[in-house]
Amino acid sequence: MEYVQTKNAPQAIGPYSQAVSHDGLVYTSGQIALTLDGVMLENDIVIQTEQVLKNLEAVLLEAGSSMSQVIKTNIFLDSMDDFAIVNGIYEKAFGNHKPARATVAVQTLPKNALVEIDAIAIVG
Repeated sequence: MEYVQTKNAPQAIGPYSQAVSHDGLVYTSGQIALTLDGVMLENDIVIQTEQVLKNLEAVLLEAGSSMSQVIKTNIFLDSMDDFAIVNGIYEKAFGNHKPARATVAVQTLPKNALVEIDAIAIVG
């Protein structure tokens, strides 16, 4: 098991790793819309989703993976009213690649984020 750590994504805000790689797979922690210096972006679902996917990609790249190697994602939304918006941004980020996915609405996310996304991807 190998812990993944990159300076190209915000540091974990708790006692966990940005990701863990094991046996050819990388498991990312959920990414929220924090900037590299740990500042939460404004309360806008488009801006937050774009930052979340940017953070997720940085962690995947550090692990030796990429968005095109993702096999499963989980999306956590503050409101299902944002589903269509997030879905459109997500589709642009993944292009023709369509990993398995679950999307759920939750009561509250860390730092009152509007969206959080984690992933499992193939390494190499």
